[in-house]
Amino acid sequence: MKKEELNFQKSDDFNRTMIPGSFARKMRTCVIWQFIRFVAINIKMIVVVGKSH
Repeated sequence: MKKEELNFQKSDDFNRTMIPGSFARKMRTCVIWQFIRFVAINIKMIVVVGKSH
């Protein structure tokens, strides 16, 4: 059984938070991917602000 699945085996109803998988953890800690997301979000914000003016 995977470590992510063990969290859902507990009987405590208050401890049902999702644990990210290995791919999600790698993407969250990858500086290059974070920079790409930062640029993409900024471009989206520029488009939205440009439409309002």
